[in-house]
Amino acid sequence: MEGLHHDTDLESTQMPGEKDLASNEEKMAENLSPDSHSPVVSSDYSSDPINTALTSEQKIDLYEQMVRIRRFEERSLRAYQQGHIGGFLHLYIGQEAVAVGSVSVLGKDDHIITAYRDHGHALAVGMNMDECMAELYGKKTGCSKGKGGSMHFFAPDKNFWGGHGIVGGQTPLGLGIAYALKYKGLKGSCLCFMGDGATNQGPFYESLNLASLWDLPVVYVIENNGYSMGTSESRHSAGEPLARRAAPFDISWHVAHGHDLYEVRKVVNDAVTLAHTENKPTVLEIVTYRYRGHSVADPDQTYRSKEEIEEYKKNKDPINLFADKLTGEGILTDSIASDIDKRSKQEADASAEFSAASPFPDPEELMDDIYWETDNPEQRTSKGSMFFEHP
Repeated sequence: MEGLHHDTDLESTQMPGEKDLASNEEKMAENLSPDSHSPVVSSDYSSDPINTALTSEQKIDLYEQMVRIRRFEERSLRAYQQGHIGGFLHLYIGQEAVAVGSVSVLGKDDHIITAYRDHGHALAVGMNMDECMAELYGKKTGCSKGKGGSMHFFAPDKNFWGGHGIVGGQTPLGLGIAYALKYKGLKGSCLCFMGDGATNQGPFYESLNLASLWDLPVVYVIENNGYSMGTSESRHSAGEPLARRAAPFDISWHVAHGHDLYEVRKVVNDAVTLAHTENKPTVLEIVTYRYRGHSVADPDQTYRSKEEIEEYKKNKDPINLFADKLTGEGILTDSIASDIDKRSKQEADASAEFSAASPFPDPEELMDDIYWETDNPEQRTSKGSMFFEHP
């Protein structure tokens, strides 16, 4: 199974922020060890302080967030197939624990920016299904007023800065957010999510250089689902793991399982704590898997087998695994799980109805929301005219 080779059971040693090596050479040697940075299957992260601090209600809420994301994505897929959604649609099904676990440890001065597979992150930060589904429908009630679509969800009021369609294009932007936080003296961080394919883009390395050089509180989260579009990691990237690419820049790095929500919370919390206390960057590689194609137009069966997908669903589905944990803790019952699933489906259906009934943007609004100066002329101080303005 070519696409799953990155999920081997090797032990991780260097946690974000550890400085127990005498020199950069020794640190590099540890980072290059073939047995050092892949996640441990048998580790139990439920006893980590960040997770023992959770109440039963908070754990149920985390479970419900993942279910809501999945039901939203399934409903959006149906809408796409019915012709209500056009363009690209990148689904987050299978990766829910990464966004939910990461967001759950953030504070008021922590920010998020991501790539085009952004629906899960949007819902995790608290955006509602109506504004997200309406954006997919291209409606005026969408979070980007129907002009951004699937790849461009935004919620600045929730410290969520998109949704970016250019592969790796968000990596220097995340760096800039981290720079602003440090410049303002805020104890915050920027989580910059990216796919495994984006690690081969030049701006990522330029960002790593400045993050290390200037000690910026940015956490690069590589959501490694095994495939860059239809190309497996073994065919598009030399050297494993991908997070090791932080080593030449003297940046802490770590690899974790993306199907274990408790583990995601632990490693992201460690990285965020390092950013808050020392303004230090971290690179996290969170090994995960997408059940659907790169986008819904992707002929999914041409580069991986049904058996590969079904094996992951059977053994590593993040929602099922977390449900099992909560059931074992005596927190989740079949009745509670059924109610959550029913509510989530109803909410997703209602968001589709809301979107279908919403108006499209007015053609006159085509040039709005491009330049701040144009939308706020009374506060404009710059001279000259914008390229689309008539003299």
